[in-house]
Formats: sequence, structure tokens, C-alpha cells
Amino acid sequence: MDLYEHQARELLHHNGVLVPRAEVVDTAEAARAAAERLGGRVVIKAQVKTGGRGKAGGVKLADDPAAAELTARRILGMGIKGHTVHRVMVAEPVEVAREMYLGFTLDRAAGRFLAIASAEGGMEIEEVAARRPEAVARIAVDPAGGVTEAKAAEIAAAGGLPRETTETIRRLWTVLTAHDALLVEVNPLVVTRDGAIVALDGKVTLDGNARFRQPSWDAADDRARDPLEARAAAAGLGYVKLGGQVGVIGNGAGLVMSTLDVVAGCGARPADFLDIGGGASAQVMADGLSLVLDDPDVRSVLVNVFGGITACDAVADGIVRALDTVTLTKPLVVRLDGNNAARGRAILGQLAHPLVHQADTMDGAAARAAELAA
Repeated sequence: MDLYEHQARELLHHNGVLVPRAEVVDTAEAARAAAERLGGRVVIKAQVKTGGRGKAGGVKLADDPAAAELTARRILGMGIKGHTVHRVMVAEPVEVAREMYLGFTLDRAAGRFLAIASAEGGMEIEEVAARRPEAVARIAVDPAGGVTEAKAAEIAAAGGLPRETTETIRRLWTVLTAHDALLVEVNPLVVTRDGAIVALDGKVTLDGNARFRQPSWDAADDRARDPLEARAAAAGLGYVKLGGQVGVIGNGAGLVMSTLDVVAGCGARPADFLDIGGGASAQVMADGLSLVLDDPDVRSVLVNVFGGITACDAVADGIVRALDTVTLTKPLVVRLDGNNAARGRAILGQLAHPLVHQADTMDGAAARAAELAA
């Protein structure tokens, strides 16, 4: 579960990391009042779970409360990479002397954590790594040993960060481990003109598998704000709204991610990530299809299934069941391969629905879905 910036900064603050004073509001009038309490001059930051807010116009400096109200009014309701801004954070500005990057993430392949540090912060770390790979240090962290004072000093030195950041490094590690996070990132981590180490922005991704031991997460999870994501959560579906026009359904996260890439390669934008799982039943398929079809942004739907535990005939049965209760008004492209694929294709062939198209390959299915969404 990804957190909003204001939720991430609360975790940082509660674990001793310095952050600027800030308030979160959902109206322009409230932004003006918050600016007055914070001293007048403030930064207005869109609260959406995506990067690139600044480039999209979602982060602006306001010189006084009146400007804060006007700026908030412009940002509230705007769309950023398919996400609508419902709230803004009003934060006090900081006099920055130096910007850096610091993060911890899980290295699944190596079975350990990875610290990533760079003396060049304030931009996407991928951009820094592509432009100057030597400027980004990656330091393995053994979960059993954790981040000791010596390890924090090693991370700071490798990334070119000042020695004064070592305590912040250790506190970020505490955020990662105490809150079952998969990613904790601060960009930029800054040195202020008076020498303080302050986190200006924070990103935290929590491990959903640890929800049973983190009861406080329920208050942080606002999926109910989007009715489709709320429905998906209630049905136990792994759904993320992406804002494009081609709805994507697959069985298995890897297959769904590959399908998203192929759809994008065909010149279309995926509308969602929906993984029905490796052992999904016909009912799960029906629930997922109904969910995607109810997205008003969707112009076509691509179902890409490789039959294994989930047999292709069960997927086809789920599609037929969904179409018994949902009026199909958008074209549906289905690619079935693997276990019982021939039987599944026959079921859809017998359906003979004019809006249901079948394809033999993932590339062909993606191209057809993109064409139908155009």
C-alpha cells in the first residue's frame, strides 16, 4: 500500500526525522487559513500517489495566504497522471543549502535490503542513475544486522552524504522495519542554511502482507475515496486505477505487468492493473470484469490469461457469467493460452457476442485492444 506524502511524513516525524511544519486541507479557503497559521509564505503540494507532481504543476510556492488560496484552488481537482487531486498539503518553506537522496528498499532477488544514497537529490533517482550512474550508491543491508551506527556511516560515505546524516539514516531504517515497509524514500533530503537535516518529501510503500500486525494502517488506507478501488478491496482483487483507456485483466502480477508494457508499446494507455490471481474462480473473473467495465475511462478491455491453476475454461465461464449481469457496451479482447485454452476459446466462440474478440497472442491482443480504444 502506497502512502500519500503527508502520511509518509507523519511516519518520518514520529520516528524522529525532521520535517517542515505542514497541514493537509481539501478546500482553497482552508489552504488560506493554514497559510496564515504557518506564517504566510508556504508551499502548496498536491497529494496524489504518483511522481512528477512538480512537472505537472502540482507543487507551487505561494508568497502569502491570498496566493495560497488561489494556488490551492488551481491545484485541487487537477489531474496528474490519471490521479485527481482531492487534497493539498500546505507546508512551510525551507531555506535549502544542499539537496540529497536517501532511500531503503527490499531487494527480493538477494533476500536483503538495499540502501540507495546520492549527493544529487531533488529529481527522479532514475534520471540521476541514467545520467551519472556513479553518483548513485547502492549498499546492501543484512536484515539480521540492520543499520548500526557504523553501517549508517558507510551508507553516508558511499553516497557522498555528510556525516551529520547518519542519525537520519538510522531513523529511516527504523521506519522501514517498525512499519513493515517495502520502500522508504526521501527526495530531497536537505541540509538547511542553518545546518539542519530535513526531509522535504517522503515516499513510503507498506507491505500489504503485514496488515494483520499493523492495525493503524486501516486509518491510512483511503481506497474508499475511489469507489472502484473500494469495490476491488471488498472483493479481494488486486486493482490499481491507472487512468488510461484500455482495461487490463490478467492472472499473475508478472503477466499483468508485461501486458501493461505491451499495451503501452501499441500506443495506448492502460486504464488499470487488475490481477485476478493464479487460482481465480469464474466468480473472481466475473467480479473483475464487472469492475473494469464500470470504469468510465475504459474504451476497451483486454483479458490476458495463461491457464495454469486457473484453467482457461473457468475464465471463459467467468466472462459469460459477467455478461449475464453486465451490458457489454465496450469491446472485449480475450487471449487465452495454456490449461484448457481450446475449451475456453470454444465457450467464447459459442457466446458469439459481437463485442467479444479473441486473439491468439499477447501482442495481437494488445494491438487489437489499442486499436479498438483509439
